[in-house]
Parts: sequence; C-alpha cells; structure tokens
Amino acid sequence: MELYTPILALALIATGFAVFSVIMSAFIGPKRYNRAKLDSYECGIEPTPQPVGGGRFPVKYFITAMLFIVFDIEIIFLYPWAVHFDAMAMFGLVEMVLFIATVFVAYAYVWRRGGLDWD
Repeated sequence: MELYTPILALALIATGFAVFSVIMSAFIGPKRYNRAKLDSYECGIEPTPQPVGGGRFPVKYFITAMLFIVFDIEIIFLYPWAVHFDAMAMFGLVEMVLFIATVFVAYAYVWRRGGLDWD
C-alpha cells in the first residue's frame, strides 16, 4: 500500500484543486450577464430555432459515427499486437490478417452502400 500513497496524495491534491477552482470562480468571478452570453454558441453563427422535439438527425450521421468507432477499435487491437508481434510469431500474424480482413469487409460494404459520400 505504501507504493500507492504518492498516487493517492496526488489524486487528492488534484481533486481538491479542481473543486476549489470551480467554487472560487463561482464566488469571485465577474457576474455581468447579457443576452449574448446566455445564448448557445455555434462557432460564430447565430443560433437557429430548433423544433420542440429537438429535431431529427439523419441516419447517415449515425452510420458515420459507427464507422469511426469500428476503426478506433481496430487501432486499439493493433497496438498490443504491434508491441508483442515477435512473441506471437505466425499465429499473431494470421489472427491479425483475419481481423483486418473482417474490418476491411465492413469498410467495403459501407463504401459500396455510399456511406462515405458527403452529399
């Protein structure tokens, strides 16, 4: 447990500093409210009125998000494989080729269905 004492102390100091900063900024920070500060900020563009239900996102938005997640997961599996490639020898190579092939099949499917077209 002695080895974790400095880590716990640093975590407590960091948490204390974060909580202290948020509380003190609320107490001593300037309080000049106006309409522009209370509006939502959309990269300098005037906010447009939203429908009552919140509006609907196109399905293509979610497909693109899932495609990014698939490639993120692929990268997560490639890092440990690259680190221990020499220890796994031919088995590791065959398994990674099969994994990348399945990801490539998904990529080709999305490409053929037009999921990468930004129209």
